[in-house]
Amino acid sequence: MATFTKLHEEIHEITEKNNVFRYLIQDRLMCDSKIAQGIFFDYVKLVRNHMEKVDRDFCRRLLTHESQSMRNSADRFLAGSSEIKRIFAAYLKQYAVERHNELRIKDYPAFVADTTQMFDMVLDRIQRETEHLYPLMRSLEAEEGAKQAA
Repeated sequence: MATFTKLHEEIHEITEKNNVFRYLIQDRLMCDSKIAQGIFFDYVKLVRNHMEKVDRDFCRRLLTHESQSMRNSADRFLAGSSEIKRIFAAYLKQYAVERHNELRIKDYPAFVADTTQMFDMVLDRIQRETEHLYPLMRSLEAEEGAKQAA
């Protein structure tokens, strides 16, 4: 089970790589560098792992809760995850050769625009997790702790 401390560390690292890569791609030469590509593929891995962990460890637990409100919240997050994963996969298919950790950018302005949009979507997801999902999980853990103490 993921801990909140570990999730916050992941969020910090995702946000940091997000910001650095966005900065680097403002210059086409930097965008094509191996360093930028390394940051990009580290970011992709971090985002995928983070979303899987949140879906598996948090949303799945909320889906079994007796509260319809908690189950509905979990359903919304899982639906959002599916959509983000679908969009992320299409984005990667267009711009990346993952098995070689290479970016293939034919239309640089479109890449910058699409990357900005994709990265914004990831940051928005993280913000929604922090503001909505994590408080639900904290209340669930408090509830479970109170039941065990009783």
